[in-house]
Parts: sequence; C-alpha cells; structure tokens
Amino acid sequence: MQVPSPSMREAASMYGTAVAVFLVILVAALQGSAPPKSPFPYRIPLDPKKSLELSWNVSYTQETVYFQLLVREFKAGVLFGMSDRGELENADLVVLWTDGVKDYFGDAWSDERGQIHLDPQQDYQLLQAQRTPEGLCLLFKRPFGTCDPKDYFIEDGTVHLVYGILEKPFQSLEAINMSGLQTGLQRVQLLKPNISIPALPLDVRTMEIRAQHALIPDKETTYWCHVTELPAGFSRHHIVMYEPIITKGNEALVHHMEVFQCAPQIESVPPFSGPCDSKMKPDRLTYCRHVLAAWALGAKAFYYPEEVGLAFGGPGSSRFLRLEVHYHNPEKIQGRNDSSGIRLYYTATLRRYDAGIMELGLVYTPVMAIPPRETAFVLTGYCTDKCTNLTLPPSGIHIFASQLHTHLTGRKVVTVLARDGREKEVVNRDDHYSPHFQEIRMLKKIVSVQRGDVLITSCTYDTGDKKLATVGGEEMCVNYVHYYPQTQLELCKSSVEPGFLQMYFHTVNRFSGEEVCTCPQVSVPERFASVPWNSFNRDMLKALYGFAPISMHCNKSSAVSFEGEWNWQPLPKIISKLEEPTPRCPASRGQSPANPTVVSIDGSKS
Repeated sequence: MQVPSPSMREAASMYGTAVAVFLVILVAALQGSAPPKSPFPYRIPLDPKKSLELSWNVSYTQETVYFQLLVREFKAGVLFGMSDRGELENADLVVLWTDGVKDYFGDAWSDERGQIHLDPQQDYQLLQAQRTPEGLCLLFKRPFGTCDPKDYFIEDGTVHLVYGILEKPFQSLEAINMSGLQTGLQRVQLLKPNISIPALPLDVRTMEIRAQHALIPDKETTYWCHVTELPAGFSRHHIVMYEPIITKGNEALVHHMEVFQCAPQIESVPPFSGPCDSKMKPDRLTYCRHVLAAWALGAKAFYYPEEVGLAFGGPGSSRFLRLEVHYHNPEKIQGRNDSSGIRLYYTATLRRYDAGIMELGLVYTPVMAIPPRETAFVLTGYCTDKCTNLTLPPSGIHIFASQLHTHLTGRKVVTVLARDGREKEVVNRDDHYSPHFQEIRMLKKIVSVQRGDVLITSCTYDTGDKKLATVGGEEMCVNYVHYYPQTQLELCKSSVEPGFLQMYFHTVNRFSGEEVCTCPQVSVPERFASVPWNSFNRDMLKALYGFAPISMHCNKSSAVSFEGEWNWQPLPKIISKLEEPTPRCPASRGQSPANPTVVSIDGSKS
C-alpha cells in the first residue's frame, strides 16, 4: 500500500481542493524556472466532443512533464499516451481502469496487435485522482526520457497523442485491446520554450481577422478561406503579438489558422468566404502568400522580441488579407457555425527592427523527386555561403522563430547552421513532423547567422503507399524562418542542376534496358513516371542528389535573383556533422513497482 506524501496531505488539508494541491505540486516542481501564472498553462481538447481535456506544464530543471487529464464522463477507465505517428499499436500508454471493484493506474504499452501490457518499469507517476464538478481529474508526471525501450522519448517537436475510453470494467490490463475501444489522435508540441514574455507597448491596438459565421462542413478536413482588407489609408504599423480567437464549442474542430497578406501589386480582391478549394474562390488569392500570423492547436499567444515588429500597411503593402482556417472534423459533426480567427496586436510606434521571413529548403521544381515505396527518403536544400556573404548585413541576422512545411509525405524536417564547413547548431528540428500540424514555433534560443554561413534544410519522406514518384511541387521541403533585422533576401533555396538529372535518365536507359524518354517535349514528371524503380535506380538517384552541383535561388522579395552566377554551384562542403540527439536517462529513482497502483478515486492513492 502506498501512502500519500506528507506534503500532499498537508496541502490537501490546507486548501481542501484538488486545484490547490496541483498548484503546490507544480510550484515546487518548477523551482529554478519561472513558472507561469497558471500551474497548467497549456490546454487542448483531445476529442472533438471535449469529453477529454489535457492540460500540461513543463519543468526543464527536472526534465519532466506534468499532465492533468480531465475526464468529463468517467465510465470504466481511460487510456492516454504517445506513439511515433499516432498509431494505436506500439504506443506508450498510461491507463486508469476498473475491474468493477477496485480502480487501478499503470504505465503500459500496446504491442503490434494493439494488445495492452503492463510495463515492468513504471515511469508515469500518479500524483492525484480527484472527482471535481467538471469530471474526474488525474494529475500525473513523466520524465522526458526514461531509457525504457517501451517508452516514447518526449522531444522538442511534434508529439502524437493517442487516447481511448473504456466503457466497461476489465478484470486485468492484458484483457484490453485498443481495437475494441473508442480511440483518437491529437497532435501537440509538449515542450514549449521557456522564454520570457515581453511587455506590450502602451499604444497597442488590436485587429481581429475572423471567419464570418462559417458553416463547418460535415467532412473530416476543410480549409476555409476568408478575405478581408485593411482600412483605407492604413499606415505602416508593427505587429508585436497575435493570439487565437476560437468560437466557444469549436475548440476541438479548429485545428490551425494562418493570416496571409496579398502581394503589393494586388490592389483589389473580390469578397469571398468559403472552402479554399471552391471553384468560386478568386484567382487573385493565389498571390496572397505572405504570412502575417500562424497558429496551431495547443499554441499560446505569439510575441515578437522587444525590439522587433512585423511591418504591415502603408505604401508598398497590399490592403488585402486572407484568413485560412483548417477545420478537423473526423466525426463529421453537422450544423456548427464558426467565427474563429486571429487577433493581431499592433502599434504605430515602429520598433528598432523590422522582422523578416525567409524561405529555406528546396525550390519548387520536379527535378527533386522521391521514388515510390520509400519509407525514409531524404532530400536536402541549401542556403549557401555565397548567398549569405552577398546578402546579409555585416552584423548578420538573428532567427527567433521557425515554421517547417512539407506536404503529405513529409515525416521529419531539420535545419542546421554550418560555419567554416562544420555544423554548429540546429535552427529547428522535428523528428515526428506532421503536415497536419504546422505552426510558427518560437525557438528556445535565438540563432545568429553570419555572412558566409550555410543553412542546410533536410526533409525525410515516406512514400510507402505510392506507386509513382512524388515530384517537387507535389511535395515540398521548406523552413520559413522569422528573423531580424529584415534584409532583401526572401528566398534562399536550391535544387539539383537539371543537366545532371538528364544524365540520370540516360543512365537509367543504359543499365535498365528501359526507354525513359529524354526528349525536351516530355516533362520531368512524365520521365520519372517511366522509371522502373529497382534498387539500382533508387540508389543512383539518392547518390545523384548527394554529389551533383546545385542550382541556387538567392532571391529578393520581387522573385528577382541577386546579381551573380547561381547555376552549376558546388554542394557546400561539410567536414563535421552534429551528432544525432539521444535520450537522456533520468537519475535512478530506485526500483519502480511492477504492479499497477490501486487508486482511490476520492483523491489519494491507496
């Protein structure tokens, strides 16, 4: 039998409520960092009906995540956990269940068939189980890394959360199979950066860019576009912060949102509010791609550094904005109206630095292709030393935020800064990247880029279910980095030199006995569609991308290249690479129990 610690008994006695207990625990746990006002500042609904709600906080000093799981209608149990891509099989789980007499809490895992097993190393630690007016509230914690082969390593990027509802008692944990449960998936970034929030200026004003009573379609995925415009005569301002506005009741349906500004030459756009793939959408919205704000589920308000603002309005700036809302409605709920959007905080008192947004990665061109049936094919784009030498100011630039982007086959994205041929630091990395969860993320540490530095962006793709090659344009590899001070450089990307790709197709014909047409009138995608994807042709394409010269796009915002020769450029020479991140094991806590914890739902473990 486990007895609650004296500190918890004293806290419960002193405050008399579970909320106070949670606060005491977290304040103690977060000593050494600057705890936010709320003990659980991050909150998301796990399921579309909001029957499960997750809140959390992070202690970087302890390398531990504190979870609070609210079960609004507790039946016979609940499971929660993490897996590589949101699979229900081979998941790292924590389970609360009843056998009809007693309630149990345990660290568990699911095998390749979805069968659940108790983990002999119990790394999830239950701190409190309490019935509240809102439902059953569970407080538990887990280290980032446990070095348990059955456990998920919690890292900086996207985390795929899984959950399940138990509707009837089970005599044992092993009697539960995920396939027989009501289950679901949610994506979040658990390890939010622990950075201070800058003060807003006294003259700050707000502007709401919102959908106007959009009727959410009863299908799983919808992108909704809404056009708005700045007031006539709106002068140049700086955006210093923005935050989401979510229509009450739709918190689980609004997945992510972005506000784009149209290109300066776009002087008018017809009114439009509807699905982004609608035939009625104005063609001119294609030229509304300059990101002003982006939010994704689980994210809080986004603040610019104190001396930095994102300029909008005034001469040389389009008055027209496009809001894009991604609705995720897997249960195909009908009849929901939505007016969600983003609230911009802006000031007429311009700050010292304009923020800039720069595109890194691969040029949108079909010469970069991923063969079919690949589970981890890597493509890499470069921002070369020649481009940074020519375009960056003498003091360099400072990257403070990043938004990674691929299409549906993207699985991992990383941008690394290299200096003098040596990789120095990671700009942003997401080893569990999902194209369904894209947000601008503040970096834990500002990355300074000097003249002559190289920025290397690599994307890993899974085309295991494809029959044909996936070419650039169908797929992307981009990192939109937010930095200051703004420069004229807006796009620094590369692709393989097209002449070398022509040599590849000739080689395929010579060694495969096939006839891939190399005549000019046949497009590159058509040529890739004709390639017989045996191991030789796959390996040869991979090798080609690893040694062939590149064509650089070192471009201004006008899409005009900076002066210089940018074709047939050598690949940057990297003589030293950073080591791959490895999980750190927590300090030994002694032998954890091999049995589940018996729980008294009234409040304490027993």
